[in-house]
Parts: sequence; C-alpha cells; structure tokens
Amino acid sequence: MSTDVNHTEHTDGTDPMTYETLSVEVNEHGVALLHLNRPAALNSFTVTMARELEHFFTAAALDDAVRAVVVTGSGRAFCAGMDLTGSSTEGDNVFGLDESFDPTPEALAEHFDDPAWDEGVRDTGGKVSLAIHACPKPVIAAINGAAVGIGATMTAAMDIRMAARGARIGFVFGRLGIVPEACSSWFLPRIVGVQQTLEWVWSAEVLSAEQALEGGFLRSLHAPDTLVADALELARTFVEGRSAVAVALAKQLVWAGVGAEHPLQAHLADSIAMFHTSTGDGKEGVAAFLEKRAPRFTGRASQAPRIFPDSD
Repeated sequence: MSTDVNHTEHTDGTDPMTYETLSVEVNEHGVALLHLNRPAALNSFTVTMARELEHFFTAAALDDAVRAVVVTGSGRAFCAGMDLTGSSTEGDNVFGLDESFDPTPEALAEHFDDPAWDEGVRDTGGKVSLAIHACPKPVIAAINGAAVGIGATMTAAMDIRMAARGARIGFVFGRLGIVPEACSSWFLPRIVGVQQTLEWVWSAEVLSAEQALEGGFLRSLHAPDTLVADALELARTFVEGRSAVAVALAKQLVWAGVGAEHPLQAHLADSIAMFHTSTGDGKEGVAAFLEKRAPRFTGRASQAPRIFPDSD
C-alpha cells in the first residue's frame, strides 16, 4: 500500500505543490520513495528540479506522515548532472546565475536573503543540499545508475548512500572548469576525508561503484533489481518501533557533533535532547521494556524541541 504525494497535501500548513521533475510515494511504514523523474534526460538537474527538491525537503517531507525518505532515479540513471543543454524556460545560463553581479564574500553575506541575490548568485545545488541536511528525517540515497556532478554531490548531504553494482559516481567539475558545489566541500571531507576528497575532485574521474565503496562514500552495493527494495527496508528499520522525536534529534546531534569544536558542545545539546526524550517518548520506551512489549510511541518529528542555541 502506498500514497501518491506528487501533488503534495500535508498537515503542517504548507502550500501544496505539483511536481514536474519528481515523483513521490509514501508507503505504509511512512517511508517516502522520491524519484528524480526526467528519465529521458537521465534525470539531469534543472533549476526547476532544484526548486522542487528544495520544496520537498523543507515542506512536504516535514509532514509527520513521512518518517524517512529514499531518493532514487527513474530509468537507468540516478542523475547525470546539470542539464547543460540549457532551456528557453530557464534562461540561457544553465546554472540560473545573474551575470550582471560581481559578488564578493562580504556582499553575499550582506545580501544573503535578498531575492535577487538568492536567485542570481547563490549556488542552486547548495540550496538543495541545505534543505536535505535540515530535513529531520533519515534520508537515504539509492543510487541506481550514473550520479555525476550535482547528481553525486547532492547525495553527500544525505545520511546514507547505497548503490547498484554498475552505478557510476563522478565529481567531474574539473572537466568543466568549475568547482564542487552543493556544500560538498563541507560534506565530502567529513565522509571520506580530505585526501580522498581532493584526489576525486582534482582527478575528475568517474568512479565505479566499487571504487566509491572502497573510498568510503557508499555504505553498500546491491543488485540493480533489489537496490530500492533494500533501501526501503533499511529505512523501515530506522522508523518502525522508533520514536520520531528521538530519530530527528539523533540526526541533529550527530551532524552537529561532527563540526563541534569541543565535546562540551555535544554535552550541552545531548543534555537537552535527553531531557526532552526521557520525559516524553522515553517514558513509554522504559515502560514497554519493563513490560516486555512493543513500545507505542506517540511523539512526532514536528514536536522535536530546539536543542541548539539560535545562530546570530
């Protein structure tokens, strides 16, 4: 049993949206299967796809009916990178940038929320990665085929990456005279280390799935015809019989801990998270353990408390 949510109607008050480049279904376990859905173009990335992915992860995926997300590609590719053919509906600059700007770090910081700068200067893929990272649900990439450029870097923002044997992954920006984007300079070294990141970026080679696994980018390899089912099953184990609040907070704690300057920062955050979970779903969890029964958690991810100070 599954629910088609391509025309999103959710309970968190956000506006519904019909997707042109994505298809989404939510199964009976609350796992959303999101397909990048431009198979004739190998699911190549466009400004429209970027906007739709950003909406999905910042709005549709926040619905409490969605417990986890598996991302894969329709057809034989995951995502073959940016659609470099251009589009008359998206302008002649395939990256969607306003060439009248000459941005500096100071100017971008000052105008970060200005719509003209948001649309004309900020990295499109980076906005997608930030949306994925902010999603309080487990996000799994099921890389079913070619994942090149943004098709590779967007998966770095996901929590787990699984791939089909025969998939290809390429950080090929050097071939185009550009640089890795989508916040991958933050994510990729944390996943595979600085040395491996620089080698992959500088060589700009397309990696086999086996090379990506050996380098630590992938969790596991799977038969092409079982990849998505395996990813859905893994996602199920993350959410079935689990507190949605605890899952959401654990994701925040682990990702924040990676960049913390001192374990004291982790102690402060996990003290708050532990307090709220222990006085919430934790009561049911302990009772179920003592009574030797399955827990009946009622907390929702949307109820997860704030555990880090607001940034300036």
